[in-house]
Amino acid sequence: MAIEREIKLALPRDQVDAALRLFETRAGAPGRAVRLENIYFDTPSLALARAKSALRLRLTPEGWVQTFKTVGVAQSGLHERHEWEMPVAGEALEIERLLKACAADDRAGESTALTQAAATLIPLFRTDFTRTLWTLEVDGTQVEAAVDQGEVTADVNGTLRRTPICEIELELKDGDEAALHTLAAELSKALPGLAPDDISKAQRGYKLREG
Repeated sequence: MAIEREIKLALPRDQVDAALRLFETRAGAPGRAVRLENIYFDTPSLALARAKSALRLRLTPEGWVQTFKTVGVAQSGLHERHEWEMPVAGEALEIERLLKACAADDRAGESTALTQAAATLIPLFRTDFTRTLWTLEVDGTQVEAAVDQGEVTADVNGTLRRTPICEIELELKDGDEAALHTLAAELSKALPGLAPDDISKAQRGYKLREG
């Protein structure tokens, strides 16, 4: 189990180019663009959503990865949550392996919902986007900065619903969490349209299904 700490910022479409230039200048190099395709799962009764958690299968350039996250705390754009993640052989959950990993390292019992939902999981929606990445040093702390552009899609009774993704994520990799706030403040001065975003991509998917 790991604890993920990141700040999420909603990025206006008309400021994407400015954000990319800003990160490139700060890093001294172009960002690395990767395509990420994601399928989110839950039960028909949305048991995981009710437990404030999310289950994802992601295709990365290195292969498929399954991830279980608790929603945790989200305030002023800062998200903090527990997550369990591991590679899988292909486009299918390996739920028993994930359950074993959760059982081995879950002192707070946050994976109980996954155990109860495992037998009735179905795919619900997708989040597919291009992520442009930089690794930055902020006050001696390592931060991964990303610009995400893409969309959330959900097939609801044969109708495909869509909503765009356009955001910046600042993830703490090593060091002091204060560096995230320092960098977010720096970005907000340069990109006045930025706004803290407490809604995760998974939560957007659920909202899209609800209409």
